[in-house]
Amino acid sequence: MTRVCIVGSDDVNLRYELLSRETSRAALSTYDLDEPFFNAVAVDTVSLGAAVALLNDLNWYLVRFADRSLVRDPSIDEREWLSRDLATKVRDGRLDPDETDEYVAIFGVVDGRLAEPMFAARVEGGLPEYDLRDVDETVVVRLTAAEYDAG
Repeated sequence: MTRVCIVGSDDVNLRYELLSRETSRAALSTYDLDEPFFNAVAVDTVSLGAAVALLNDLNWYLVRFADRSLVRDPSIDEREWLSRDLATKVRDGRLDPDETDEYVAIFGVVDGRLAEPMFAARVEGGLPEYDLRDVDETVVVRLTAAEYDAG
């Protein structure tokens, strides 16, 4: 199963905003909603293509109410997430899944909330430790080169 996670902006209640509108409620109606992080909505889809299609269906709401959209496909990596842009490039065949691990954002998790990201590039397959603050755990999100450069 490919997992989609939408992280809400600080000033909104993401679940309320998504479920209070008919179109987004309909798009999410066939999924079991989960909250892996504070103010986030996650669902399991059948494939990377279905995950990207769902995010495309929800785009109007994502632009207004979300800080980021993440996709985790176990055929690419069991633990690391892909940014929406990276997932789209893989789905469209513009990037090979084996070429997705160079650039990352490492998010700290504090009290169930994603903290500010630390941007990094893999060196010899390894990643630096998150050092922006003390955290309970970290979440690694693979990025496109453009997202890394913008970070």
